[in-house]
Amino acid sequence: MLRDKLNLLDGNDRVLMGMYLEAGSSFRQMARLAGVNEVTVARRIRSMTRRLVNGPYLNCLRHRERLTAMELKFAKDYYLKALPIRRISARRGWSYYHTQRTVDKIRRLLGETIRPIEAG
Repeated sequence: MLRDKLNLLDGNDRVLMGMYLEAGSSFRQMARLAGVNEVTVARRIRSMTRRLVNGPYLNCLRHRERLTAMELKFAKDYYLKALPIRRISARRGWSYYHTQRTVDKIRRLLGETIRPIEAG
């Protein structure tokens, strides 16, 4: 099931999961190649696996007809890549407020509880 969803990932995440799933590389081997701690690689793999198996991004894809292409990109950044809202807004060239409202819309679509906008 994870192999089918591997194409949802980008860059380093895709390479790490590919090494883990396809090549059967150990956390130690991947950590040595990436130049990071073995625990960091293990945590990253577990986190990606969790988000790919039962993450809200998959629900966004199921409701893609109710979201624009840009909103789907926001959902991918927020739910799959786990980027903070400030980084998403900088990356996409939108204001923090507009990005927060977009994420709130996606959360409402998914039936999540919406938290108030962060100050600052």
